[in-house]
Amino acid sequence: MGRLTEAIKHLLIINILFFVATSMYGEQMYQWFSLWFPKNENFAFYQVITHMFMHGGFMHIAFNMYALWAFGTPLEQMWGRNKFLFFYFSAGLGSALIHTGVNYYYFNEGMQTLVNSGMTESNIMDIISSGQYSPDWYNIASKSTIDNFLSAYNTPAVGASGAIYGILVAFGMMFPNSELFLMFIPVPVKAKYFIPVLIGLDLFSGVTGYSLFGQGIAHFAHIGGALFGFLMMWYWKKNQFNNNRWN
Repeated sequence: MGRLTEAIKHLLIINILFFVATSMYGEQMYQWFSLWFPKNENFAFYQVITHMFMHGGFMHIAFNMYALWAFGTPLEQMWGRNKFLFFYFSAGLGSALIHTGVNYYYFNEGMQTLVNSGMTESNIMDIISSGQYSPDWYNIASKSTIDNFLSAYNTPAVGASGAIYGILVAFGMMFPNSELFLMFIPVPVKAKYFIPVLIGLDLFSGVTGYSLFGQGIAHFAHIGGALFGFLMMWYWKKNQFNNNRWN
């Protein structure tokens, strides 16, 4: 850690600029730059990149930027700027892919259930596109099915967390015995233990719907970033790319 490396410095600046703009323009920024469900009228392809620079509040961006600096610095020092940026954005894109894929599952499950009850897909789309829903839907399908259906369509994803989870995995694989001092754990924990447990808790929360970290967290985005980070690290290690710098 220590010195602010070039790629991380520029990532921090861009994230802070987006955060300041969001505090000034609010909903317009979220509409333009968050990652919306592809069937939502707010969706645009560039959002798979821009959502990584959007955050939902001060603590959200503070934790993500701290993690970027703390865990990303030794990786950029070892890999070089270009390789680090490639890894970072690849993990972020993988996160967006998994998150969107899970949302497609939830959306299609809810849509099919409602269509099977006698409604038409166009009628359902008209209702949810106007930001509404019918309370009767909860009599047709389970609460979780309808809630997930509506959330998949209406709730955009924001944050660098997916890319950060990829960075965490890379750090854990490159520096497994590094001891992490965490404010909520009174003793140091080695990265090779802490990071898998953190990812496991996200997986538990995503599968069960019981969030251990609070509401409004895209757990499968975290899992996606971690998965793509692991796959890249595995491939690079297998092909001896880890020691190559891309300046």
